Parts: sequence; structure tokens; C-alpha cells
Amino acid sequence: MAQERKAGLLRRTSSSKKPLKEKVVLMYDEIFTKDDPAKTNPRFWDELFLMKVNLEYLEAKLTSLDGDEVVMIKENINSLFHHCVQALEEEHQIKVVNALQTLCALFRGVHQKNKSATGFDIINMLVGFDKADLRMKDLMESLDGLLCGDGSESLKSLCLKLLLCLVTVTDNISQNTILEYVMINSIFEAILQILSDVSSRGQHGYDAVVLLALLVNYRKYESVNPYIVKLSIVDDESTLDGMGMVVHQALTEYNRQYKDKEEEDHGGFFSTLTNMVGSMFIADAEEKLSVQTNEAILLALYEAVHLNRNFITVLAQSHPEIDMAATPVSTLPATPTTPLGTTPPSLDMLNNPELPLDPNLQTSNLLITFLKYSSIVMQDTKDEHRLNSARLCLIILTCIAEDQYADAFLHDDNMNFRVNLHRMPMRHRKKAAAKNIPSRPLVCAVLDLMVEFIVTHMMKEFPMDLYMRCVQIIHKLICYQKKCRVRLHYTWRELWSALINLLKFLLSNETTLLAKHNIFHLALQVVNLFNMFITYGDTFLPTPSSYDELYYEIVRMHQVFDNLYCMVLRVSTNVGQWKEPASKVTHALVNVRAIINHFNPKIESYAAVNHISQLSEDQVLEVVRSNYDTLTLKLQDGLDQFERYSEQPKETAFFKELVRSISLNVRKNVSLNTLSQDVLLKEFSSIS
Repeated sequence: MAQERKAGLLRRTSSSKKPLKEKVVLMYDEIFTKDDPAKTNPRFWDELFLMKVNLEYLEAKLTSLDGDEVVMIKENINSLFHHCVQALEEEHQIKVVNALQTLCALFRGVHQKNKSATGFDIINMLVGFDKADLRMKDLMESLDGLLCGDGSESLKSLCLKLLLCLVTVTDNISQNTILEYVMINSIFEAILQILSDVSSRGQHGYDAVVLLALLVNYRKYESVNPYIVKLSIVDDESTLDGMGMVVHQALTEYNRQYKDKEEEDHGGFFSTLTNMVGSMFIADAEEKLSVQTNEAILLALYEAVHLNRNFITVLAQSHPEIDMAATPVSTLPATPTTPLGTTPPSLDMLNNPELPLDPNLQTSNLLITFLKYSSIVMQDTKDEHRLNSARLCLIILTCIAEDQYADAFLHDDNMNFRVNLHRMPMRHRKKAAAKNIPSRPLVCAVLDLMVEFIVTHMMKEFPMDLYMRCVQIIHKLICYQKKCRVRLHYTWRELWSALINLLKFLLSNETTLLAKHNIFHLALQVVNLFNMFITYGDTFLPTPSSYDELYYEIVRMHQVFDNLYCMVLRVSTNVGQWKEPASKVTHALVNVRAIINHFNPKIESYAAVNHISQLSEDQVLEVVRSNYDTLTLKLQDGLDQFERYSEQPKETAFFKELVRSISLNVRKNVSLNTLSQDVLLKEFSSIS
């Protein structure tokens, strides 16, 4: 049956007779001849747009054309495009629906056939060079009018689907020359209008945000993109809030789906089996849970945070934390194979941003939801896809950590939250109970996320880039604390322990890692974090005892620092590519080594005098406190300086590949058939 529908067949009356064709298919066949179909039937185009579109047949017909046939019927294809655009102005809504769907088939079919053709050839085939400016202007104005008007919501949804189809017809959106007309004839204001209106946002917010994220990335490195310029100066509160709400609900939906799947997979027989044979299968289960992520919505969040400083305020806006599982929802149509987290959030969630406050209800915000999402995504980075998702999360956190206003609310003692981050199951630790999580400033959750990543990703396929980003985020947060003298009550020992274990891992795997990475760069960043605490810790550590504990940890784990010094000294005194980076680590270790060399003899002497074979922590701390006066440290410059994030040129290749991946995924998931033709035609038949 599917093949018959694709060919536009109705039925077979007998085996000896040819199958009958739908009327619309016969009309398509007339277009695919060299003659003007309107010559024999002046009402041809009026009748065509009253017919239910056969998308499959039209696309297949366009794809099957050879070069000579394309030249022969070019005028008719141009005419079909022109009449589609004209039909968008019709009062008869069925004609508008059919014109939108026909345009989508045209865009997809022509591009599918001409993958190797230049953008100019495709424009010529679709609309003709001489009329391209006018036709595309008319098309964009019509779509803008439909999106901003008071018409049917289904029609607006169809317009957005068409625009997403148009943007993603090429693998590399920057090679999609038709988008030049979308730049010139901007629909930016229409997208903002959708996002600022509660009802409209509920229906179309997800598609609008994804569309905006893709348009912002069109030739962003080669020319001035008006969507980038306009997004960077948006200051309307309702619009920014609306964008934040769409992103928040999409991430919340992913978090909920993940949690449901986690509970489902860890219940019943699986749980019993795991308890019987240990936790050897846990990692495999987790891997399956985090396979798909929503990079499109993550890209939208990145562009908003990176380009628009006003959006930073949206991250912190508090509202009730909604248990989406307990909220009645009207689910949007999605295919059974839709990956976890790639479906838009439910309409009810987007339509109801204002919910009654329960005094016992935990409040949340976009940043908390993003941190929870990141904690899921960053658990498993074994393949390229998930690695890139984690990288994008860390890039977003880098932008946030650099922003002065964001740092202010991250460290605000009056804005405390319980953030239940997802933690990777590991055999040597128990899962933390959600109710035991203290209410703290949000920066504590960011630091927890960084520590969690550091502890759980010391593996053979070492994600060096992600580790560098983690350590840099920690450094930027500490620089703010030092600058503003913020004394954060945080379990700093967990961070110090994680960093020391990271150095230990680098030392243990020196040969393997050096074959792929410059481990000295990461080691330098880690050592300089300790130098920040040593040099400026008295200005931002919460209590004097915290400073004592820092020295205790350095002395306790002195063997790691000693081994690191021996290794970098060995490499820096030999000729080779790592000589210079290793020598930088050697110089950076000067104060750490001074602390070790100063306190170790004192501790040994104390133990000998008091005839104690092994000192307790309190006894070591007593030795530390009583011997600060004779410790000499060197002042190191530039510890509180850092290079600010810049997308270009360092991240250019990453974002180009990411946008390509998102474009392919959107193209795959955006099917006009998700808006059932029968439903649309029934809706507009009753109107007409």
C-alpha cells in the first residue's frame, strides 16, 4: 500500500487494466512536461491548490529528473513556485495549507536532486534568477504575515515547519544560498512575537527557538548575520522570559524522561539481578540512558547566553519546581522512534508559566534545570555525539562563570537552592539521598558538577578538552570570589582531593596520555588552582581552619606533588616538544614544594618528640598552625588572570560540526506529515 501511495495510485480494477491515478498526481504530471499546463486549463493553478497534496509523489518526481528534463521543465517549476507564493495570500485556507506543503516538497525535492549543484543553480531552478529577489521577498512577507496574524495555530505551525525545512535542506546550512533571502527579509520579529506571547509560545515556542538557533549560525564567521545582531540587543523582558521558558521546559522534559527511565531500568528484575552480582552492569545501564541529547535546544541556550547579556537575568528567575510526571499534559505528536529528549515539551507546560506557589514546594530556575541536565549529559562521554553535548554544556557554563552578574547571583547567600545533580553509579560510593542535599548558593552546585566530572572520567579515552574546561570554570569562579572577597561555605576538601587524584592519574598514565595530549597544560592549570588557594585563600576561604586544611591536604598527599615535580623536572631537562610546558609546571610548583619541605620535617620532629608513630589529623593541623610564621612563599603573578572565552577561532570547527549534526537531526524529525493532512484539511474545510 505504501508503494502504491508513493506512486500516486488509487486502485487496480483488474490485472489487465492500468491503475488509476489521483487527480492531483495527473496534474503534477502535467507540470513535469515542457508545456504550460494553464494553456489547456486556465483554472489549472486554482484547482491544483484545492487538491490534497501528495508530498511523496511530488518529491520523488523532482528527485527522479535528469539534467535535460530539469532544463526542459524549469519554467513550469518556476511557475509552480510562483503560484504557491500567490496562494499564501488566498482567503481560502485549504489553498494556503496545500501551498505551504507543496513549497516544502519543492525545497526538499530540488535539493535532493541537486546535492552537487551550486546554490545559484538551485535558486534558478526553483524561482529563476530574474525573479528570485521578488519571489522570495513575497514568500517571506507572506510567512511573516501568517506567523504574526490572528489566523489558525495549525497554519502557524505549518509555516514554522516549512521554514525549518527550508533551513535544513542542505547538510551545511552555510551553503544554503536560499537563506540569503531569509537574512534580507527577516522573520526575527515574528519569532520574538511567538516567544513573547504565552499562548503562541505554548503552541510554537519549541520550533521557533530551534529555528532561531539555526538562523543565527548561518555564515556566522564569514559575514554579518542580522539575526546575531538583533538577538544580541533584545531587551524586552517578556520575549527573553519566553525564550527561557521554552528552553527550561525542554530541558525539564528531558530530565523527567531520564529519571523515569532510570527508575524503570533500576526496578524489578534488573534491580534484583544487580544486587545479586554486584554493580558491574550499572555502567551499561547508564550508558543506554544517556544516548540521545537535545543539542538544538542547548545551542539555543548557548546563543542566548553568549550573545545577549540581558538573558543572564532569565537564568536566575525563580519559579516552582514542577514535577512534570504529576502534571496532566497533552503530548505533541511524536514518532515511536523519537530519541529521548528531542521532543518538544508538552503544550500545558508552556502554556502555564504561572502556577500557584506552595510554601513547601522547592523553587527552581533555568540554571538549576540546566545543571541537572548537564549532570546527566556529562556522565557518559564515550562517543563523539555525547562528548560534544558535554562540551557544549561546559562552554555554556564557561560563559556564565565569566559574567559578572551571573557570578553575583551564583554566590548570593540569599538565593539558596537544593540541586539534586545526577551522579554516575560507582562501586565505591553510595547514592546520595535527595532529601539530604543542603540548601546552598548555586555556585556550590556548579562546583559539585565540576568535581563530579573530574572524579568520574579518569579513563583510558581521556577527555582532555573537557577536563581543561572544567578546571578553567573552577578557576574563573575562584577569581570572582577572590576579587569580591566572597567567603563561600563549601566542602573545599572534596575539590582539593579530586584535583590531587587527577594529578595522580596523569602521573600514572604519563606515557599513554602524552601520545595524544599535552598533559602539562592541564597539570599547570591544576597546580595554579592550588597556588590560588595558597596565595589568596585567606581572602575567600570561609574560615582560618579551611586554610589549615588546605596545607594539611598538600602535606598529606605530598608524594603526588613530589612525583609530579620529579616527572616535570626530568622532561624539562631533556630536549623535546614538552620541554617548555614541563618547565612551566616546575616553576609553578615552587610554593607547593616550599610548604611540603617546610612542614614535613616539623611533623616528623613532633612525632619523634612525642613518641607517636602516626599523627592524627588534629595533631598535624596543630603543627601547621604553629609553624606558619617561619614559612617563606614566593609571590606569583597573574594567578587571578584568565583568558576570556571567544568562540572564534578556537571553537569554530566545533560549532560548524555541531550545527551540521543538529541540521541533519531537525531535517529527519521535521516532517510535515506530523501535522496530519487529514486533520488540517478537516479543520479548514469546516472554516471555509
